[in-house]
Amino acid sequence: MSSEPRPGRVPEHLRIRYEGDPVLLTLDGQDFRVRARAGHPGTYDFDWLTGPHDYGFGLSRSGDAPLSRAEMEEAIRGFLAQIDPATGYLAE
Repeated sequence: MSSEPRPGRVPEHLRIRYEGDPVLLTLDGQDFRVRARAGHPGTYDFDWLTGPHDYGFGLSRSGDAPLSRAEMEEAIRGFLAQIDPATGYLAE
């Protein structure tokens, strides 16, 4: 067995862990999965499930209060407003 790293494989100890159930949201016809990172209060990953690419964004804030649904929706709308419709990526 080779000790060389394999592309796409993250060692178990470096994998991102999540806590709780993901929140699935649909805004403006786009589906997102929101997950809270375990051990990192206030840090969330937003996966764009219906986007043209394997794409999403992260959000971190101070404090232990979880994001409300309205705050998640606001973050998603802000993200979508920055997407270039021609490329599906953040506008330059």
